[in-house]
Amino acid sequence: MAINKNHEFEELDGVKCAIVEKNVLRERVAFLEKLLSFNNYTVVVVASPPPKAAAPAPVTTATEPSTETPATALASLETFTVGVTDVAFNATNAIFGRLLKTPGGRVVTLAYWKQKESIAHDEIPYYENR
Repeated sequence: MAINKNHEFEELDGVKCAIVEKNVLRERVAFLEKLLSFNNYTVVVVASPPPKAAAPAPVTTATEPSTETPATALASLETFTVGVTDVAFNATNAIFGRLLKTPGGRVVTLAYWKQKESIAHDEIPYYENR
């Protein structure tokens, strides 16, 4: 049970883990796994469970081409849950507390964490970054 929504933990593959992110795509998993492993965290990745209620399939005729909406296309993608074995880990505290480093030795910024920047510019405060 989580203390609050920002500090969730659960059992992944039989190991108690702090949840880093849920329902992430394979590319995001690779980024997080590399970053967290570099910072000496043991990363556990499991496939996310399928949605509880599937959206009804659109009815099509033989002459009408199948149109897949963006929502159903996203639902068909395989997603994962990423966790670390250190149950005290909290992504928000780690980012704003400047506890994580990039493989280049810089401090992980919010923009770097969200993959908006390929290089963390830790000399610019996040509230001045536009």
